[in-house]
Amino acid sequence: MSFPTYFEAFDAKQMLADYPVGDAFTARYSRMSRDELHALQNDRFLKLMKRGWEIPFYRRLWGAKGIEAADIRGPEEIVKLPVYDKSDLMTSVNAYPPYGDFDGRGNTPVVFHTTSGTTGRPQPLMFGPKGREITNLLVGRMYRWMGLQPSDVVQSVYGHGMINGGHYIREAVTHFTNALFLSAGTGIETRSAAQVNLMADFGVTVMVGFVDYIRKLAEVAEEARLFDRIKLKMIIGHLGTEDRASTEAAWHGAKAYDWYGVGDTGSIAGEGPDRNGLYVWEDAQFLELLGVDDGLPVAAGDTGDMVVTCLFKDDIAPCIRFNTHDITHELDGRGELAFKRIAGFKGRSDNMVKLRGINLFPHAIGALIEKRGDLTGEYVCTVTRDASQRDEMTVLLESRGGTDVGELAALLRQGLNVEVGVELCAPGETAALTQIDVRQKPIRLIDKRGL
Repeated sequence: MSFPTYFEAFDAKQMLADYPVGDAFTARYSRMSRDELHALQNDRFLKLMKRGWEIPFYRRLWGAKGIEAADIRGPEEIVKLPVYDKSDLMTSVNAYPPYGDFDGRGNTPVVFHTTSGTTGRPQPLMFGPKGREITNLLVGRMYRWMGLQPSDVVQSVYGHGMINGGHYIREAVTHFTNALFLSAGTGIETRSAAQVNLMADFGVTVMVGFVDYIRKLAEVAEEARLFDRIKLKMIIGHLGTEDRASTEAAWHGAKAYDWYGVGDTGSIAGEGPDRNGLYVWEDAQFLELLGVDDGLPVAAGDTGDMVVTCLFKDDIAPCIRFNTHDITHELDGRGELAFKRIAGFKGRSDNMVKLRGINLFPHAIGALIEKRGDLTGEYVCTVTRDASQRDEMTVLLESRGGTDVGELAALLRQGLNVEVGVELCAPGETAALTQIDVRQKPIRLIDKRGL
């Protein structure tokens, strides 16, 4: 039986020409005009849409709205297409088990992963060779632009197993940076004490992963008195601007960089050397910001849901107007590249809590407590509803001692614009609720209103 192997299924040299890395990346996109960028996006969008019409999921989604192929003639008309999210993908999986009808595999090699499935049945994630390698490339070229060198030793605390995170980060580093890669994984894959000893023994200079666990490892390193042997200089995580200072202080001045992406899309945006907002990789990702309530494009500077179209995923699994339900806003002005910039992850619209008419995002609490030495930075919010249908939120925070609950409650009330309950616990006692040792993204909201 004849079939293409993974490396015969796409043209690697053409990929590097289309999506440059290293000096070629900055040279091209520091000089490119917005008009040139829009022309590039248009060409890739039209190719993507042609593939989209071949996928049953999109034919059903678009056909239900009466849309025909001739109706969409460029990315400026993308607003005519409906958005979709994970719930639509899971509806597809339930209707067409076990993989759904949103991929077009054919005879092409496939990289298969799933989401974590912590809130239900895992969602399948499929990548063709071209889409997979560009997904890897976007991370690798971002790391290199941030300053990652071939001489660096990278320790990853992203999870492995069936989820995508750790695997594609390993591929990104090994395929596109030439740095040495240590796939330590989460705390359940490699215990925290062993993680910090790996850093000391193998001269780790860069750590990548979710910042909540990275901060915890700093405390473990302090307790083990390993900082005289650990030479970490760079952290590449998912910060949100509120986490940077505390993360850098915890790791004795290692420089922290922020980026954003999700499993379905790969890397969407990341900081450059200037650390002045997250640059959207607009040669590969078409990003819209839509109103949480009305789904319409938001005004300049306003916060909206990030809705993503992957211009490069025109092989087996197109991604066209996927609503991440993560919120951000666009920044003014142009930075070092032609690409637009966003503020980064500011919370999830489907985790938004409305208390007495105020929209509250639990993620915002991290910014308010960041610089308090009496707190560890770990917290979890619980929302309940009383018999009168009044919603209340209580924030449980880890205190090292000496915390004035009244003063802390006033700080949160001022920052959130609404009064919330405050409770304290000892360091480490939120871990069972947040699941920080076993999850890539710790739980910050427990909603008991439907219980």
